[in-house]
Amino acid sequence: MARRMMSRLGQWSSYVFAVDFDTNSDPIYFALASKQSERPQVFRNVLADEMCYSLHVQSDDKIERAKFYGGLKKKLSKELPPECTILEMSIFQPNVKDSVIKGYFLKDASKSSATERVLGELLRNDPVYVCSYLCGGEDRQWSQHLWSNTEDGWVEVLEKYCVVPAEKPVHHPSTLNIINYDVFYSFEDAYKVLQQCVDIIPESKAVLELVDQRLKSKEKTDFPVIVIEGLDATGKTTLTESLTEALGATLLKSPPQCLSPWRARFDTEPPLIRRAFYALGNYLTAGQIGQEARQAPVIVDRYWHSTAAYAIATAVGGKLGNLPQAGSEVYGWPGDLLRPSLVLMLSLSSQERMRRLQVRGQDKTMEEEELEANHLFRQK
Repeated sequence: MARRMMSRLGQWSSYVFAVDFDTNSDPIYFALASKQSERPQVFRNVLADEMCYSLHVQSDDKIERAKFYGGLKKKLSKELPPECTILEMSIFQPNVKDSVIKGYFLKDASKSSATERVLGELLRNDPVYVCSYLCGGEDRQWSQHLWSNTEDGWVEVLEKYCVVPAEKPVHHPSTLNIINYDVFYSFEDAYKVLQQCVDIIPESKAVLELVDQRLKSKEKTDFPVIVIEGLDATGKTTLTESLTEALGATLLKSPPQCLSPWRARFDTEPPLIRRAFYALGNYLTAGQIGQEARQAPVIVDRYWHSTAAYAIATAVGGKLGNLPQAGSEVYGWPGDLLRPSLVLMLSLSSQERMRRLQVRGQDKTMEEEELEANHLFRQK
């Protein structure tokens, strides 16, 4: 299996590896070489008696890859020894779009054979690469050993490489797969994802039927379309209702109410599927805007901006500087989505926003909980 997977992947040694030892700082970057580096100390955060492994999810099927990775950490946490630390990891080709392969790096201090047993079972049954890492000699030189299955089901080492430090890339690896993974830029791309999910997520069919019935977008509107953006509890509801009354406007919300029956279901799905669902919500909202803006101004409580901002902030790990540069195509408006006439962004101090949320006592989404707990996420 590993040989077949490698033939699809291409040159394994051309990839750079990134391990998030600390989610608030840069990853540790390393590459593979045929001989050791003069700077061998790649894993300074690993103790001498810890065993290290990595596994990377790879499948030609984009949906299968997303679904398997989405449940992998929970599976590992359940089956691996408690002394085994699970860290986010990815491999990528620097500055090459869609080249990121996600996975995990394992630091195992258990001295148990359980970890290798679990990884061996994954290698035999699931779309993963598995590697082990050994540190030898007084200078602590690291080597990577890529596993394979033999015909009788045993695990063997397919390739051995020297682990050498790699330069920090110009673009953080998590930014390379954002387009049409975390943020969608066309109706067709988002629709296609849910089409591919119909057999595994029955609710997808109902959503697509709703979209087919209701989607009637109109690019040119007769009256202004004003979008009000901002985090929860920044005053959007108060302002949207006041503007609606003052202007004699129609008030719409995104995601639209018609998607409410399925939101809880899709909120449990991995980012690829969840983001496609909410992207279709923006197109449904655009269809409503096109209809309503023929008779009166339209006020919209959130739109594509929120969908994209939450997705990018979630996808991009580490520091603020890891976000795509200003002017990046990641921030570009979808070419087939109705544009508003004006967008207002509301801001409020974190303390006052938290106070308002506590007064409300309402259920929070996973991302809203992250906003409360993580100052860096709020900044992003």
